[in-house]
Amino acid sequence: MKNSLILAIALLIPTLEVAADDKTNLNDAQIAAIVVAANQVDIDAGKAAESKSSNSEVKAFAHRMIGDHTDVNKQATALVTKLKVKPEENAISKGLKSDGKINLDRINKLDGKSFDKAYISQEIVFHKQVLDVIDNKLLPNAKNEELKALLVKVRPSVASHLEHAEKIQPLVDQMREAGK
Repeated sequence: MKNSLILAIALLIPTLEVAADDKTNLNDAQIAAIVVAANQVDIDAGKAAESKSSNSEVKAFAHRMIGDHTDVNKQATALVTKLKVKPEENAISKGLKSDGKINLDRINKLDGKSFDKAYISQEIVFHKQVLDVIDNKLLPNAKNEELKALLVKVRPSVASHLEHAEKIQPLVDQMREAGK
C-alpha cells in the first residue's frame, strides 16, 4: 500500500514541478486552460471519492471539492467568455489532464481505507503544488487584471482545501478497515 501511495503522489508531481520550474511565460489564454484543467482534475477525483468512500469526513471533503472547483470553473468560464479569450491548451494543462486521469484510474481500483488514504494524500500534494503554481507561474504571468483578480480571489480557497485535507488525513490514517 505504501508503495502505491508513493506512486500516486509521484504521478502528480512531474507536471506541476515542470510548471513551477518552467521559465517560459504564459499568456492569459494558457492560464485559463490551466485553471480549468486543475479544477476539473479535482472535480473528477472528488466525484470518485464521493461515490466510493464510506468515511463521512472524506465524503464531506469530496463534496466540498466538487462544489468549490465547479464554482471556480463557472467563474473562469464566464470571465473568458466576457473577455473573448479562448483557453489555449499547453504543456501544463495537458499534463494536468493526463496525470489526473492516471491518478483517477489508480484510485478507482482501490477500496475502503486504501482509497481514502490515497485520495486524501493526493489532495494534499495536489493542493500544495497548485498553490506553488498559482504563486510562481499564474499570478506573475496574468496580464488581464480581472483574471489576476480571480486568481487572487480563489487562492485562499485552495489554501483552505489544503488545510482541510491535512486536518482529516490523521483521521483517515487512524481508521480501521470495515470488519477488522
